[in-house]
Amino acid sequence: MGHEAIKLELIEWLEKLNDADTLNFLKLVKDSRKANQDWWAELTNNQKMGIERGLRDIEPGKTTPHSEIAKRYGI
Repeated sequence: MGHEAIKLELIEWLEKLNDADTLNFLKLVKDSRKANQDWWAELTNNQKMGIERGLRDIEPGKTTPHSEIAKRYGI
């Protein structure tokens, strides 16, 4: 999937997104890129723990392929 297709997919997803936590997180990531800051320092402890938990799941194979998630959620 090329960058343009990814951008369009994200735009469509953002238009439908109503979760305030996710929107605030994405805004934080966007803003930190402008300021050339480390966005990790701006995350809440819960957000950091969620990311770390996800990273730990990768090694033992506790992941779901993108294609399966896309099919499940009609993306």
